[in-house]
Amino acid sequence: MNLLITGGAGFIGANLIQLIIDNPGITRLVNLDALTYAGHLANLEQVSRHPNYVFEKADLRDKSAVLEVVQKHAITHVMHLAAESHVDRSITGPGDFIQTNIVGTFNLLEACRGFWGTDLKDKRFHHISTDEVYGSLGATGYFLETTPYAPNSPYSASKASSDLLVRAYHHTYGLPTVITNCSNNYGPFQFPEKLIPVVIQSVLARQPIPVYGDGLNVRDWLYVRDHAQALWQVLTRGKEGETYNVGGHNEWANIHIVQLICDLIDELAPQVGGNSRQLITYVKDRPGHDRRYAIDATRIKNELGWVPAHTFEQGIRETVQWYLDNQPWVAEVKKKA
Repeated sequence: MNLLITGGAGFIGANLIQLIIDNPGITRLVNLDALTYAGHLANLEQVSRHPNYVFEKADLRDKSAVLEVVQKHAITHVMHLAAESHVDRSITGPGDFIQTNIVGTFNLLEACRGFWGTDLKDKRFHHISTDEVYGSLGATGYFLETTPYAPNSPYSASKASSDLLVRAYHHTYGLPTVITNCSNNYGPFQFPEKLIPVVIQSVLARQPIPVYGDGLNVRDWLYVRDHAQALWQVLTRGKEGETYNVGGHNEWANIHIVQLICDLIDELAPQVGGNSRQLITYVKDRPGHDRRYAIDATRIKNELGWVPAHTFEQGIRETVQWYLDNQPWVAEVKKKA
């Protein structure tokens, strides 16, 4: 397997590479990353000298550069994670999301189609997406693999578009594809613009913790290293042409997540000041803010035997402790951004 991982210097990509780099089935692991504000080679310091690891700085929007990487390394398998992913950024600047998430995915599909030709044996294109493509749930029910797409932000619309491109390349050209749609990830190396690291950093700085609206928007949270395990299972064992939903069976309202993190920091780092819940500040809701996401991950459990290995209590405690122990990393990536 000559495996190409796009966005490998980002949050999920770095955790994935750390997990699978020593797998004996991988002859070469190529990390293609444009190193935008959310991509940091420091995330991969521990694997950077591995004999099977190669880094290629390239932008998915550059069609010729993408094809060159695929050809140069005789890529047989792809795990496509690279994407613009922050909803707030998509609201203020949607153009980057269209170009990276849609055009970039198109360029990667074309590169693989061009290089693989009709020799599709032992090839696989795994597109990693989000549960946000399904839109918003009410108080009950779950997203299934058959749930109609109803994206409500420029980010989720761009991801939905890329999902449909991947599906079309399977049905039109026979490209051996699989798609995964995952719930909200959390864990080490997440760029400090997402909810959990934002809360941690606000508490440590004794600054107001912003909570959108009434704080009762619900998300299904998945520990990033559990997600990485699921991705590997789907790449190697998933059924061609299928979609697998990956979730944590773990719904939390935003305000309850915020309160839990406040309490954990008060316990793990009492020197910070204590009584951190007093920092919670409600702010104007985000435009088009989906009320609830929740995934039914029955298919991946039944077909591939995957279930999350971490409870949320374990994962969130490990995550908070990691950020407490790695403040120099936070300072460095924020400075770069």
